Amino acid sequence: MKRRKFLKTSTGSALALAVLSASIPKVEAPKLKMMATNWGFVGTHDDFCKAAKKEDYDGIELWFPDTKEQQEELLSALKKHQLEIGFLCGGNQKNAKEHLQSFKEAVIGATKFGIKPLYINCHSGKDFFSFEENQPFIEFTTLQEKATGITICHETHRGRMLFAAHITKKFIDQNPKLNLTLDISHWCNVHESMLEDQAESVELALSRTAHIHARVGHAEGPQVNDPRAPEWEFALKKHIEWWDIVVERRVKNGEIVTILTEFGPPSYLQTLPFTNQPVADQWGINVYMMKFLKERYLKK
Repeated sequence: MKRRKFLKTSTGSALALAVLSASIPKVEAPKLKMMATNWGFVGTHDDFCKAAKKEDYDGIELWFPDTKEQQEELLSALKKHQLEIGFLCGGNQKNAKEHLQSFKEAVIGATKFGIKPLYINCHSGKDFFSFEENQPFIEFTTLQEKATGITICHETHRGRMLFAAHITKKFIDQNPKLNLTLDISHWCNVHESMLEDQAESVELALSRTAHIHARVGHAEGPQVNDPRAPEWEFALKKHIEWWDIVVERRVKNGEIVTILTEFGPPSYLQTLPFTNQPVADQWGINVYMMKFLKERYLKK
């Protein structure tokens, strides 16, 4: 099958999933915010904001810039292109106390940015830190959220404190104010399944999700090579079922729905042997997912 015909066919197959649910949650336009990732993008903040605006994204999500100069450049680009912002904050130190201090500085900086972020998404702690070492990250962000009115979420991410469904359940049980960024593709990979045997933990996580990272994973990896391909229809359908639950709950509560399309670049995106040539177009996939989810969730 020629590539053009294949993409047309597989896109139609994926779009057909939009009518598989008996009831699809719908959001008023001002309350659905589709966010673009700069992961893999080459260029300035202005270049990226221009590209995101051209595709009709509502905002962007990126790591909180380290320097004042970078922060000012980003602020200028956001204002110029009339985009909203969600920040990533985290740390990478192996020592838990040093890591926490770096994390705190990043979060505080993000709360004081020139434009109020829609949310702050946290890459919190480490999977090898103890529960007691990771707990202060949540305690700190709970206080920051109350003080600033900014939604602060902790991402379900491999290598971080919420790397697995059963581990996350323990944190949720002990932290009634904990908000999640749901990137459930990671858990599919960690548990080597579509989480059929983790239903209780998944249900609890969905009930506490404040922000969605819309990447499709599977039992053997955190990212399918192209969600439009018919062989991944089962994985796409399962992720949509999870996202629908989150969207429906937030709509009922009158809350904003923020979704980041976050298919990553090589080598997160699979490549051909010996060439490092990506097997699909990362930017094209993310734009497709954004338009697909707008079509699914926006009220007409």
